[in-house]
Amino acid sequence: MGNYRTGSHSRYDIKYHFVWVTNYRKPVLTGAVAVRLRDLVREICRTQEIEILEGAVSKDHVHVLLSCPPNLSPRKVMQYIKGKVLVS
Repeated sequence: MGNYRTGSHSRYDIKYHFVWVTNYRKPVLTGAVAVRLRDLVREICRTQEIEILEGAVSKDHVHVLLSCPPNLSPRKVMQYIKGKVLVS
């Protein structure tokens, strides 16, 4: 519990666990698609100062455990990630 992150006026330890699945759980997240998805999630998290604690891309779903700053709501985090991934 001692791994607090620090902002200019705060100390925080906010973690979110997100899971999202493909439509009808079709196994499409394999090979180059899975690698590209992983790279996009890493890029988005790096630009938004989100730390990825754990993550896994399975053939039909994605798990990520994220440590986020207090100015980002869970809705906003997923909006960044899924918006970039779906558009690219």
